[in-house]
Amino acid sequence: MTKFRPCIDLHNGRVKQIVGGSLNDASEGLETNFESDRPAGYYANIYRTDGLQGGHVIKLGPGNDGAAREALAAHPGGLQIGGGIQVDNAGDWLQAGASHIIVTSWLFDKDGHFLPERLDALCAEVGKDRLVVDLSCRAAEDFWVVAMNRWQTPTDLRVDAATLTELAGYCAEFLVHAADVEGRCEGIDGRLVEFLGRHSPIPVTYAGGASTFEDLAEVDRLSGGKVDLTIGSALNLFGGSQIQYADCVAWNQRSPKS
Repeated sequence: MTKFRPCIDLHNGRVKQIVGGSLNDASEGLETNFESDRPAGYYANIYRTDGLQGGHVIKLGPGNDGAAREALAAHPGGLQIGGGIQVDNAGDWLQAGASHIIVTSWLFDKDGHFLPERLDALCAEVGKDRLVVDLSCRAAEDFWVVAMNRWQTPTDLRVDAATLTELAGYCAEFLVHAADVEGRCEGIDGRLVEFLGRHSPIPVTYAGGASTFEDLAEVDRLSGGKVDLTIGSALNLFGGSQIQYADCVAWNQRSPKS
């Protein structure tokens, strides 16, 4: 059964909800749905108190290490960490309290070419069971391609059945943000959810576009219960009005996977 996965997105040291497609190296054009006046540890403590496991802390650019460490310390072993992860710092983040490290951009060169030797090295460093590969992607015609550098740069790695099968040998889970709908609260990418449920041999968490509480049931239906759902901007915890956080916690308590 699909379960709700919590998140903490960090930008310039603050907890924010951002329209994914607006992220860039400069600050121009950044669309922010929510910026909290509370620290990252506040949200991590809520998740710990409510027994939520497997959420992710994502560092969107520089200046977020302190906030990320605060969140991990508040919920040790309960949160994954992503953003700027590579083989040289992965172990430090696990020691800081992360259950898993999440990697994307480091697996590619500056032009977006996939470097499988880096994935092999990272798997050897932290172990398959502590590694999550982020396959956050953008649509391209009738398929998807992984996007790196805060979803700005398309890579040469397709999100297809062969990729999922190959990379599953190196990690415990996949994290997939649908970057085209991330933060828009206009509905999930149902075609992508269904594809992931059909073809991924390991657990997957999908994020992007959730706008109603019924999206949890829809992801469960489309994926056959094999894909979990992250909800951000629509959640009342982050200033949204469409979905109540308490309802998501109650959903998980009914889930056999809890």
